[in-house]
Amino acid sequence: MDGQRQRRALSAAESALRALAAGDPARARTAAAKAAALDQIGVYAAFAGLVRRAAGEIEQMGGVADTTRDGLRGSLAPGPLAAAVQGLLR
Repeated sequence: MDGQRQRRALSAAESALRALAAGDPARARTAAAKAAALDQIGVYAAFAGLVRRAAGEIEQMGGVADTTRDGLRGSLAPGPLAAAVQGLLR
């Protein structure tokens, strides 16, 4: 496993969350896809799909539904970004 590549996946996942928080669904989708592509151990397997769902909710409803936010947090647990979901996506 390439540790650098996995760290880049983490950074891309964080970028996806920040893009969702900023209301930028296109940037969120791109960053989540990058996280999934770089992920070597399956940490972000469900994450990209949940980001796509959240991005669609932002486009349709102007925000992320509670169930999607909870799903995002669960997909990142117990990693360092799980707690960030709550802070970034209110």
